[in-house]
Amino acid sequence: MSEKNRDGKRTARERLAVEREKQKAAEKRRRALIVGASVVCVLGLAAVIGVVAANSGKHKASSAGPAVAPSGAQGKDGLAIPVGKDGAKSTLTVWEDFRCPACQAFEVAYRPTLHELTDAGKLRVEYHLVRLIDGNLGGSGSLRAANAAACAQDAGKFRAFHDVLYANQPKETDDAFASNDKLIELAGKVKGLDTPAFRKCVQDGTHDSWVDRSNQAFRSGGFTGTPTVLLGGKNIYQDQTMTPAKLKQLVEAADRG
Repeated sequence: MSEKNRDGKRTARERLAVEREKQKAAEKRRRALIVGASVVCVLGLAAVIGVVAANSGKHKASSAGPAVAPSGAQGKDGLAIPVGKDGAKSTLTVWEDFRCPACQAFEVAYRPTLHELTDAGKLRVEYHLVRLIDGNLGGSGSLRAANAAACAQDAGKFRAFHDVLYANQPKETDDAFASNDKLIELAGKVKGLDTPAFRKCVQDGTHDSWVDRSNQAFRSGGFTGTPTVLLGGKNIYQDQTMTPAKLKQLVEAADRG
């Protein structure tokens, strides 16, 4: 073999090695983003017990009245908003807060895979909406956004609006979602959602008490932070080896039986 050919093969191997290192670094950054954001949400809960207590009266006042579940809500007390086929062999349970940066990080990483699997009828996702950040940092953006998402469920447009909320999530300390006008403005990004019925639902806080009931179920469940993502009862969000590709393999294997 000529020296030139040896050099060419060596260069190709070096390029491949460099590319592999780049991929490893990108995966490491992705994991750091998700884990780091999760720590913010979890530590906030532990650090501000006093804030939670101080705001508990406000929570009750803001969502007084009977809990009105959104259309199509299922599960115990009608607290789960389902996305995907009822007969799917795998169910993913997601507890989330629209103000939580870790929830957004999870969405960015997993959304394409979740959409693919639910659209194919292989996975059913059950969303539970909570207001963890409202308790941690004060404000009502988690509640207002969750109520608006429930209103979108009434209109049959939950998934689209859910994705819009995360795509436009403000900084954790910015309670921008507390504005109903802001939420209605974002609804304009979902075709056919901004209707008089949707606006009334958002402005009236129709599902506020339902959101609070979901939040109470989250706390009663002993969960430590958002997002909490369960597949077959196992918290896959805490599994450091989990990736969108691995989740897809698990779901497709279950679908094949």
